[in-house]
Amino acid sequence: MKRIDIDAAIRSHNQWRRQFLNAFAGGDYVDMPLSEHRSCLLSLQLGRLRERHAGDAVYQALLAADERFHDLANEVIELSNNGMASTADLLLPELNEAAHQLIAQLDAFRPLQQD
Repeated sequence: MKRIDIDAAIRSHNQWRRQFLNAFAGGDYVDMPLSEHRSCLLSLQLGRLRERHAGDAVYQALLAADERFHDLANEVIELSNNGMASTADLLLPELNEAAHQLIAQLDAFRPLQQD
C-alpha cells in the first residue's frame, strides 16, 4: 500500500490557505487561482484507501475534515465569483478553523499508516 505523505499534505493545505487568506485580506482574490484546491491530491489518496479503512473512525473523521475544508473553500469561491466578496469574507474564519481541524485529523491518521 502506498502511504500518504502527511507532512506534504499539511504543507500544501497550509500554503493554499495562507495564500487564500492573504489574497482576501489584500482584496486581490481575483488574481489568485482560487480553484487550485479542487485538484487536491490528498482527496485522491484518501479515496484509494477507502476500502482498507472504510470502518475506521479516524479515517472517516479525516475524510469529513477534508470534505468540510473543500466545501467551505468552494462556497467562498462561489460567493466571491458572484460579487459577494464581503459575504465570502465572513466564512474565512470558519475556513481557517476547518484547515486546523484537517491538520489535526491528518496527525491522528499517522498511526494507521504504520500497519
